[in-house]
Amino acid sequence: MADRAEPRRRRGRPRRETGDAGPGARERILLAARAEFAERGYDKASIRGIAKRAKVDPALVHHYFGTKDDLFEAAMQVSFAPAMDLPDVALSGPEEETGERLTRFIFGVWENALTREPLLAIVRSAMNNEAAAAIFRRMITRNLLKRMAPDLPGPDGELRMELAVAQLVGTAMLRYIIKLEPIASAEVEELVQRLAPVVQHHLTGAAPKGSE
Repeated sequence: MADRAEPRRRRGRPRRETGDAGPGARERILLAARAEFAERGYDKASIRGIAKRAKVDPALVHHYFGTKDDLFEAAMQVSFAPAMDLPDVALSGPEEETGERLTRFIFGVWENALTREPLLAIVRSAMNNEAAAAIFRRMITRNLLKRMAPDLPGPDGELRMELAVAQLVGTAMLRYIIKLEPIASAEVEELVQRLAPVVQHHLTGAAPKGSE
């Protein structure tokens, strides 16, 4: 009797004989994706390259994460995790010190080499690719703006929060990506002291006349 034909493999499912779907495969893929996106950027990174780096079948990457966009978002969520505590830290004390707490927290994340490199990968990818930018906007909105804005004074909390974040993200880009002097080599404490009052005004200051 002839051997039975092997059942057709479903699209997006890894071959059973590859042996790469064992424990830790998902975590290996995430680590490989973070490294690949950081080194090559969103456009040049590929599912095949990430699979090769993680030593898995490319179909397994699709099986766990779906599209390249989905994988990028999953990898960036891991990279963005240190910033997830920002709303709790910023809102944990006196209102008049919110700007300083927010500013110190952001610079603390950027100054830490372990958290800086993944964030650099996010920002660089977002600057060069609209799909990556859309994912970055969604992460910022969901994890920061929507969580903090309701606790700010006035009816325009989301705008206030966006202006504060813009102040800090813009400074971070000049310091860590463009490396514009003297911002790039300035002492962190000096930057905190100069930026915190501006961030505080965005968060709690009076609205400009005629804007209410």
